[in-house]
Amino acid sequence: NMLRNLALVIGVAAFASAPAWAAADEDVMAGYLGNTVVQTGGQTDTQWEYGADHSFVMKVPQYGAAFKGTWSVKDGTLCRNFDTALPGMPNPLCSPVEAHMVGDSWTVTNGDRTTTLSLVQGML
Repeated sequence: NMLRNLALVIGVAAFASAPAWAAADEDVMAGYLGNTVVQTGGQTDTQWEYGADHSFVMKVPQYGAAFKGTWSVKDGTLCRNFDTALPGMPNPLCSPVEAHMVGDSWTVTNGDRTTTLSLVQGML
């Protein structure tokens, strides 16, 4: 089912295994605010948009789906609390986070899956 597959993709790739960044928690997210993280290379591509009001939208263009919620950072860990929990996925979904700026690209490997993330300007 689409939601189960989607939950697997999100749980495996969403910033997992990124090293924690030692700056103040709010500073870690400064480059993300008002911009979009484009995630490719998994079962489906996703786009994560983070607002300064601690809201987020995760878009899955392949399925025409969007999931909303709120985010928080504490001790180098980003937690996304989805308004509607996805089957088979923890809610909140938490993972280490590191600071990035528009134009940065990085890879994340979890098990046998590697995805590429890029921070692009604006909300897509």
